[in-house]
Amino acid sequence: MRKVILTLLFVCAQSVSAQQTTVAVAANMKDAFAEIDAAFRATGKTQIRVVYGSSGNFAAQILNGAPFNLFISADERYPIELFQQGKTTDEGMVYAIGKLALIAKTSSGITLADNKAEIARAIVRANKVAIAKPELAPYGRAAVEYLKSEGLWDLAKNKLIYADNIGIATMYVVTGGADIGFTALSLAKSPEVAKETNFLLVNNKLYEPIKQRMVLIKGAPQEAIRLYQFMQSAQAKLILQKYGYTTP
Repeated sequence: MRKVILTLLFVCAQSVSAQQTTVAVAANMKDAFAEIDAAFRATGKTQIRVVYGSSGNFAAQILNGAPFNLFISADERYPIELFQQGKTTDEGMVYAIGKLALIAKTSSGITLADNKAEIARAIVRANKVAIAKPELAPYGRAAVEYLKSEGLWDLAKNKLIYADNIGIATMYVVTGGADIGFTALSLAKSPEVAKETNFLLVNNKLYEPIKQRMVLIKGAPQEAIRLYQFMQSAQAKLILQKYGYTTP
């Protein structure tokens, strides 16, 4: 009996130690965060569980009790709403400022040039225009703001196809489901996307700055706190800058 109890205690201890810190990361951060995660683990830290998706969906899940420990959002609104609802330790901090890009499937024959007439021509030629759902994804919201500010909304609105997050919107273009689409500069520069598309960095004066904020969820374990701190390090900032983000 004593041996059985000891065995059960050992199994339970293993189960507890196997529990991982779970981090919700906005889809625009996929490539950059993969590199940050690798650098974090290289410091001798334990592996964390990373889930990518739309900031709006993550915020709703956290409000409903989803077991995330750290939320790395693509905007400020959702983290601040979570703080106001009493879900986070504080208001968190802005870790990066993102940039919106337009991509075109290379095989479509559409090339992008930095002027309104050429962008309008690209929209006319495109079969579909991919964006992330603006009610869920900050980069989708920025895309709508840009199209309206540039006077291209009426031209594009009937060609729009919406994705739950910016990663899926990007894949629509990569796979040819849409000839052109709006994405994060960080994703446009990733090897997988750059191999199939060309991109244009759009005028950032035509949409609200995409300030990306992160927050610790109440009760976050020490490993989540260490990652939160690592995201503020010079090493993490250099990685973010490499992927086209501006850092505070």
